[in-house]
Formats: sequence, structure tokens, C-alpha cells
Amino acid sequence: QVQLVESGGGLVQPGGSLRLSCKVSGSIIFSIYPMGWYRQAPGDQRELVASDAGGKSFYANSVKGRFNISRDNAKNTLYLQLNSLKPEDTAVYYCNAGISHAGFWGQGTQVTVSS
Repeated sequence: QVQLVESGGGLVQPGGSLRLSCKVSGSIIFSIYPMGWYRQAPGDQRELVASDAGGKSFYANSVKGRFNISRDNAKNTLYLQLNSLKPEDTAVYYCNAGISHAGFWGQGTQVTVSS
């Protein structure tokens, strides 16, 4: 059993920043497990925005240069730093273990960018 618990979402003005956290527990070796952040806006499909696997990071073009994925292996925690936020970044953000729709998911955290 694997559990992922996200936190850190909220309401922020355009241009602002947030840091999302994902605490992972259960039967995976977090330090070597591929991890990702997805997001889903109302009416849209869930999309991968950032991932970390084997020491390599991936970012969707829409967030490249603004978001940063990192992990603290001692705390079994994955982070997503969101900078220069735009209204179009508004979505529920989900942590994922496995970088796959068949992987393990958290419950999501809402990010709303609005003035």
C-alpha cells in the first residue's frame, strides 16, 4: 500500500509563488522511484507538468522556467515550486508515484491564481 498526501495549495495572485508538498509513505523506495506532478483544470484532461526520474527532470512547455520539481529523500517528500503563476495555472495538482495513470495518486490540492 502506498499513500501520497499533498499540501500547499491555495489562492495566489498572478505573479505569485507557491510550494506544493507530497508526503509519500508505504511500500516503495522513494529515493529511486519515478515521481511526478500532474494537474487538471475543469473540463480538461489531467496533464503531466513535471517529473523526476533517475535524476532527470521533465517539464511541460507551459511551465518550463517557472516551476521546479525536487525531492527530499530523508523526508520521503516530493516538492513542486510554482513561480510566476498565471491564471491558466489554476487547477487541482496531483502527486503521482510511477509517472503513470496506473501509478499511485494523492488526493490533489487546489491551486487558484486570481486577482
